[in-house]
Order: sequence, then C-alpha cells, then structure tokens
Amino acid sequence: MLRLYHLLLGSILLVSIPLGAKFVFPQFSPPKEVKSPAVVKLPNSNEGNIWQKILGNTAAPTDWQVAACEGNAPLLCVSSKGKRLGTVEINIYPLTNNEDFRKKLLAAGIPSGFQVDYQSSQYQTQVLPVLKAWVADRYAAFAKDRQSEYGKEITFSAYPPQPVPVGKLQGIRYGFAGLKERGGVKEQYIGHVAFDGSKLYVITTAFDPGTQTGKFEQLEDLAIFQPYLYAIASDLRLP
Repeated sequence: MLRLYHLLLGSILLVSIPLGAKFVFPQFSPPKEVKSPAVVKLPNSNEGNIWQKILGNTAAPTDWQVAACEGNAPLLCVSSKGKRLGTVEINIYPLTNNEDFRKKLLAAGIPSGFQVDYQSSQYQTQVLPVLKAWVADRYAAFAKDRQSEYGKEITFSAYPPQPVPVGKLQGIRYGFAGLKERGGVKEQYIGHVAFDGSKLYVITTAFDPGTQTGKFEQLEDLAIFQPYLYAIASDLRLP
C-alpha cells in the first residue's frame, strides 16, 4: 500500500511539472559545462565522504535506503533492494576562493568576516537576498546554455526560490525543468544552497541522462524521493 502511495505521489508530481512555477517544490551540479564565475571547491578529505559527517536523520520511502556512498566523492546514495536509484551531491565553496559571491555580499552590506548568528532575523534578512541573487545567476546561466544547445526544442522552466532551513542555516531551495516541445520532461533539477559566513554549501540532484553524478536514472524515483530530500536537508549537521 505504501509503495502504491509513493507511485501515486510521483505521478501527481510529474503531472504538475509543466505548470512551471506552480510545481510543488522543489546550482545544481550541471551535467554540461555552464559558463559562470569560477570558484574553487574544497578538496575531498582523506577521511572519506563528507556526507558521513553531516548526515542527520535520513528519511526515505519504505524499502529505500539512504547513506553516504563509499569512497571520498561527496555523494549520498539512494537505493532500494540493493539497486542504486540515484545520488545527491554536495559541493562546498570557500568564500576566500569565491570572488563573485564576495561581491554579492559586499553589495548587500555584508563585509568579509561576517559573523553568522543562525537564529538572528537580521542574518536571514541580509543573507537571503544574496542567496537569491546567486540562484538568479544560475538560472540565467542554465537558460542560456539550454537555449544554445536545444533552441526551441526545450523550454526552460525555473521554480521560484523558497527560503528553507539547511541544517542550522537559513538557505534557499530552487530548481528547474527542461520541458520538451511536444510534451514530457527532458531534465529536472533540485538544489539547496546555504552560507555559513565562510563557506557556500550547494546540494544538488537531478534527472538528466547527460549528467554523471548527483542524478536519478528515473524521473519517477526522483519525484518520489523529493519530499524526503527536503527533510534530509533540513536536518543536516551544518555548519
């Protein structure tokens, strides 16, 4: 019965995708190179996959398993009955190597070395517009990339960014879908971004045959897992 419920949930989500902004939510790690300001990620730790340190409670559908993938790659594995269904990727960008985001912070009146008070409404008021500006840049880059690659065959449909908790941090949930001209979904992305005062955290997953990591093979599985991903993101041990 639970499996049937999840299938019905997935079907409802899939049907709602062409509604664009009305989609019940969700920079994504792009499958193709997107021209955007260069940033340097933190190297993988020799101590293993970072998800082992930051993962809190792991919500999942019945008979699904969620755990840090083996190895040092920053991937969270989602599987069922021994079969991997998809992965979620986290990238961490130090502020010292992220000139574009530093400029956005300065433009918002936030100086370098800004001390984050996670419970402060002032922190949310200052940081959220910067995160939304970051998301807007990503949307613009993706839209341009898709227009260049697919022309009018694919419609880029971005979802309105939503303020959500990412661990103890105030973050933004965002995403987009690439809709085929004759109906159907070519790609869908779901992302979370948050800032702790010194590092930018970007958590992404997608349905896209062209991407290598941070992806689900089946759109239905991504749709079913989507609300559980939201719960996982809100309970991460961040910062």
